[in-house]
Amino acid sequence: MSYSKELLSILVTYILTQNFILSKFLGICPFLGVSKKLNTAVGMSAAVIFVMLIATAVTYPIYNLLVATGLQYLETIVFILVIAALVQLVEITLKKYIPSLYNALGIYLPLITTNCAVLGVVLLNIDTNGYSGTFANFGRAMMCSLGAGLGFMLAMVMFAGVRSRLESCDVPKFLKGLPITLVAASLTSLSFLGFAGIVENMFS
Repeated sequence: MSYSKELLSILVTYILTQNFILSKFLGICPFLGVSKKLNTAVGMSAAVIFVMLIATAVTYPIYNLLVATGLQYLETIVFILVIAALVQLVEITLKKYIPSLYNALGIYLPLITTNCAVLGVVLLNIDTNGYSGTFANFGRAMMCSLGAGLGFMLAMVMFAGVRSRLESCDVPKFLKGLPITLVAASLTSLSFLGFAGIVENMFS
């Protein structure tokens, strides 16, 4: 498989069959909390994509430095600090230039710092790509992050549409609120199982 085809395969896989929310169950907090409206879902997703990409690019050389100095056991702490700094940058930018989105996201914006999807993607890149320092592995790591971010956005946008339809439905009283939200989330997750065979055959 050519390198460009491999990158495309990684992108499609992480968007559909290895979706961080619907397959790996990472980032559930914003998925349930910020998906009531389409604009906030898209805004949160864009912020997560930005943080994922920049965090991957920044942690790549940092991890190599940790390995060279024998401090790789500090990777999780260091990565969390990097992600926290990036989230602060996003928060400051939104507060200054897009205050409406900043107010709409509320507490969920700083919670990106502890969003396990963001930390998960940088740690997963180490496990799968090794951060060996080659440009090819760096490209794979960045494509994994982009695919994970776009998959996060796809799940958020889809679920925002599902929840908007639920508001006009006659939901039984005992299912209103969180119960029907969880049922809808599980059905949305099941719908992605159909992509498994398609993606496998597409790049075989």
